[in-house]
Amino acid sequence: MGKRSNFKRRAKDRYLTFDRRAGQAIQPFLPYGCRFWEPCAGRGDLIYQLEGYGAQCVVATDVMPGDERIFRSDALTATREDVESTGATHIITNPPWSRELLHPMIEQFSDIRPTWLLFDADWLYTGQAAPFMPRLSKVVAIGRMCWIEGTKTTGKDNCAWYLFDARNDAPATFHGRVAA
Repeated sequence: MGKRSNFKRRAKDRYLTFDRRAGQAIQPFLPYGCRFWEPCAGRGDLIYQLEGYGAQCVVATDVMPGDERIFRSDALTATREDVESTGATHIITNPPWSRELLHPMIEQFSDIRPTWLLFDADWLYTGQAAPFMPRLSKVVAIGRMCWIEGTKTTGKDNCAWYLFDARNDAPATFHGRVAA
């Protein structure tokens, strides 16, 4: 799951968010009673983490659902009306990191609702991030996460949560890692 390996990538960028550091890092930044849509839910690992902190997943979708609770749907086909009908206050997901999918998701999702996306921290320091900076309101550092179940090895890329919101009009704030 990194730019410094020659391993064949998983189909549909399917790297599950079972590492509990994902939920632990974002939890302090979610408003009480947060109701969210998880558009790239996989088998629901992130949902279970966030619901353990009091958030409520109102709908979960994925192109390759891995749980009966998750509906088969391409997130990029969702409309504002679709999301509004769920009552979701936020969109929260670990999206595919391939830029041809990630960048359209940033735009589409953050036009609809405040959107938390989990992906590589290096992205922030690249030229390709520049068009999205006006939408960026928070960055929450996580560090390296484990993406392969059954191993204790973390990935080679540091990760961060990014909060995007098209209605943002303030500079982004950065929140460093907290001790685990």
